[in-house]
Amino acid sequence: MPPARRSTRSTARPGLSWDVVEPAPVVLVRGTEGLLADRAMARLVGLARERATAESTTLEVTRLEASMYEQGRLAVLASPSLFAEPRYVEILGLESLNDACATDVTAYLADPAPDVVLVLRHAGGQKGKKLLEAIAATGAPEVACEPVPEREKAAFVQAEFARGRRRIAPAAVTALVDAVGSDLRELAAACSQLIEDTTGQVGQDDVDRYYGGRVEATGFKVADAAIAGDAGQALALARHAMASGTDPVPLVAAVALKLRTMAKVAASRGREQGNATAGLAPWQIDRARKELQGWTPEGLAAAVSAVAAADAEIKGEGRSPGYAIERALLRVAAARAGR
Repeated sequence: MPPARRSTRSTARPGLSWDVVEPAPVVLVRGTEGLLADRAMARLVGLARERATAESTTLEVTRLEASMYEQGRLAVLASPSLFAEPRYVEILGLESLNDACATDVTAYLADPAPDVVLVLRHAGGQKGKKLLEAIAATGAPEVACEPVPEREKAAFVQAEFARGRRRIAPAAVTALVDAVGSDLRELAAACSQLIEDTTGQVGQDDVDRYYGGRVEATGFKVADAAIAGDAGQALALARHAMASGTDPVPLVAAVALKLRTMAKVAASRGREQGNATAGLAPWQIDRARKELQGWTPEGLAAAVSAVAAADAEIKGEGRSPGYAIERALLRVAAARAGR
């Protein structure tokens, strides 16, 4: 396995994406986003197996839990094998490692064994910080597995379809993110289903056909209707969502999120965007600009106040969450119409 023979310093590329990392003597997979970490580790073991097969050898794969690690175990696994077969070792859960694991891995970093790929998984937190610093000091490749921000969910969807050699319309991307974008695993699964079950370019009709019920049951459709000034549609969707078991809190949160985005974009008018639109993706800015048509600064301020009041009532200051959200939606829709 040629890459396993190179120095960890010569392969140093911190912050790698899961889809470009290559097997190396030591690889750190770090971050709280489990989907990206799972993909990184599946890629690493897959590539290691391919290379072993190409060399007509068998890859020995071992997985260990850092919290249950036994002293000396890594040294045994990395010791030269009788037939010089390549070995692949994963140590999972470094965020819960015991002292024996910390000691052995730290010592191993000084002299990684040839023909061994050691993959270390840390899912976040402060425990194991010294070991993480020691790994970074060797220059070992690190795969970044942090949560994907909302502003980057659209790019994630586009990348999923590009890997599947399929195209998806911009409107369909937005609809899909609105429907299932809160959880990256669900979003990836939705992309996979659309790629497998449809043909040609995926459009908004395809997304609505597969996930329309979910879209209507979320606050995004409710928010769209209220901000467009369509009070009747907003109330109908909100009532349907609550009747289907949706908690009022995320409904209000969705309206509040849209209004905050609109306020940021409105604040950037007439000057460079600068900090006003920091954290927003270009598509979010373009969408907010369209949604701001028909709104005045006074109306926007009134809508924000109405939603803030509803949020407080729903979270304990009022007796009827359903009434609170319906009143807020009426006020938001009226604020756009200037009534």
